[in-house]
Amino acid sequence: MIQLLNTPSQVAKMKKEASYDPYLASAMNELREILNVEMYVDVDKLRRAARHGIPSEIRGEVWKFLLGVEPADRSHELSNSKAKADEYAQLDKENSESTKRIRGEVTRYLKRLGNHEETASQFSVFENVIGAYLNGNKSVEYSPVLVHMCGPFVECLSEEWEIYYCFEQLIDIIADEYYEENEINECVAKFITLFRTLLPDLYNYFQDEEVDFNEWVASWNLNLLAKELPLDSLSRLWDTYFCEANFLELHVYVCLAILTYCKENLEDLEQSEIRTMLLRLPELDMDQILQQGFNLMHEIQEREISDGVNGSM
Repeated sequence: MIQLLNTPSQVAKMKKEASYDPYLASAMNELREILNVEMYVDVDKLRRAARHGIPSEIRGEVWKFLLGVEPADRSHELSNSKAKADEYAQLDKENSESTKRIRGEVTRYLKRLGNHEETASQFSVFENVIGAYLNGNKSVEYSPVLVHMCGPFVECLSEEWEIYYCFEQLIDIIADEYYEENEINECVAKFITLFRTLLPDLYNYFQDEEVDFNEWVASWNLNLLAKELPLDSLSRLWDTYFCEANFLELHVYVCLAILTYCKENLEDLEQSEIRTMLLRLPELDMDQILQQGFNLMHEIQEREISDGVNGSM
């Protein structure tokens, strides 16, 4: 079994994080206790412990179990990891059609992160992972959002093969849900309907300012806010999502919760400023937004059940 030990730098970072978020210190201990077992990781218990946020030092390890990339049975952990690494090594990663575009988007992505230096190894990880995925999924066309979907895994995992299989799993989950064009259109239509119903003042203000819904609604809803949120906020969001079986259903309501959270600021802006904010969101209180998202989802579900019962009487 691989023990998850802290390096001195990780300990320092953990203490720094814990100094402003006491939850992280206790979460670290609880999650490590679940992960550092000899034979079998209790994934249900891991989900319950991780859904309120995962310390950055062990985020990658936890995500692998939550996404099913790492099996709960640890009796053959080393041999399974070697087999996965060997399998990834055999994948064709060369994709001449997309390499230049990936590199350009990675450059923009890293600049947005600010404190990240651009290195050849960083570029190669993105190029290899995305290239391998595109080569294995010919029906998928390159999109810049793939870089942003890959980024959180590059940030929290050290092995390229781990990054690839987590990235593949997430993209496949989304693709399975929104495989057909009509499914995408239904998702967008549902969001706009709920937006108009739950936030009529903000919706009307967007209409008055002639905000183009096509510029942001599909991206928000289909790409899990990977392009719009700062990395820390995005990673915190995904901590909870990967613990939830229905996170794609929840996501629509999280998007609405973000609009609720930002409503006053948005109503003070003009069209171009609104567009800028919607496409590049600031750091947000994701705990508050997630709670609001859950509340909205349950409220709408209860309303639909009530309407269904009344309609059948």
